[in-house]
Amino acid sequence: MKVEQLSDGIFEVIIDDRKILSTHNLFPGHSVYGERLMDVDGVEYRQWDPHRSKLGAMVLKGFEIPIEYDSHVLYLGAASGTTVSHVSDILTDGLVYAVEFSPRTMRDLIKLCDQRPNIIPILADANQPRSYAHIVETVDVIFQDVAQPNQAEIAAINSKYFLEDDGHLMLSIKSRSIDTVASPKKVFKDEVKKLEGDFGVEFEVLQRKELDPFHEDHLGVLARMFVEDEDVRY
Repeated sequence: MKVEQLSDGIFEVIIDDRKILSTHNLFPGHSVYGERLMDVDGVEYRQWDPHRSKLGAMVLKGFEIPIEYDSHVLYLGAASGTTVSHVSDILTDGLVYAVEFSPRTMRDLIKLCDQRPNIIPILADANQPRSYAHIVETVDVIFQDVAQPNQAEIAAINSKYFLEDDGHLMLSIKSRSIDTVASPKKVFKDEVKKLEGDFGVEFEVLQRKELDPFHEDHLGVLARMFVEDEDVRY
């Protein structure tokens, strides 16, 4: 086995010419969702399943990942923590605020936090950033995986509250959560257009790619936020 580094904290473990997306295991000897653990020269890696992670799929689709070892990240739609656990692996000197709406799912996320002190679990509605503004500080990156009709709006209002100037937004747009009739390509175009200027904050879209074959009818977006007028901030 050998290892190639793709970006800060993200690797491919190569076994018999097969490349396996992975992160260092922050809690060696323990898996989070039944993923494979691999020891290479005394370092344990966790397989990162892109079929269960929009962010993992974005890595394999060639997105530039702006999350660094010391980043502060706001993760919207954390669920039980599958992807959050890999973000936690990356953030050896950083922090991830994990927002989840479902109390039942939050119980699993809290168990994960017992092992990983760099995750701050927040039971809240991502539509209401004011409700967790007393917990979340300014962040370098927002990652959003929220299956709501107003996905672009949620991203924009959270960015107004929490994203630093020139910070990065990573967004997974699920077309069927917005419109079950319109073509996904039309939905994607409309949502990106909204993101670029409909909510009083400007985003420069750096990359956009559909996430198939890992996630059907999903678009990944990487954008940078600019704030010329601080009055748009909440």
